Amino acid sequence: MVAFKEEFPYLRCESGQLFEFNRDWLHAAITRAADKAGYPSWWLTDHVTESIAFYLHLRNDESVVAFSQLSQTVRYVLKVIGYKEIIPYFSPAPPPISVSLLEIAHEAGTGYELAFFDCLEKRINALVETGVDNLHLCSLQACVKHLRGVKTWTRACDSLREEIVCFIRERLTSTTTMIERLKCSLR
Repeated sequence: MVAFKEEFPYLRCESGQLFEFNRDWLHAAITRAADKAGYPSWWLTDHVTESIAFYLHLRNDESVVAFSQLSQTVRYVLKVIGYKEIIPYFSPAPPPISVSLLEIAHEAGTGYELAFFDCLEKRINALVETGVDNLHLCSLQACVKHLRGVKTWTRACDSLREEIVCFIRERLTSTTTMIERLKCSLR
């Protein structure tokens, strides 16, 4: 992957997976840490978030920054500004991930539904192993139409959509030990 000029470098977690930097994700991680340290509605959260974003923006000559390095930088900033008591509570999970169900349907090829569910299960398991706590599954309607081989929505599409939603719920609850922490949206 290549980080374009004026953009942020990608973040690489320990498993090797790449993530796009997201200010909202970092803001939420800092807010959680500050709340746990006894600073609800901490007034410096916005400033720390923007400082880290600026730091990453300056590193746009690098296409990838280690996730651990970003985490270490946030801890350093907290220490320098005099809020080292927040540091032990700062343990961000990887940024939100968007996964296209239509893309998985295309990967399934001519195996259609059976291959699709197999590919979907493998993708979910891989994501859960990375420790993701915010997952966006998108293009559900386009995926269903592709798998059904139709251009317009039919009753058969309704049933397949429900099957996919149930499958995702079942896989997430059976593979995730920290299900209360995982946020998943499906559109």
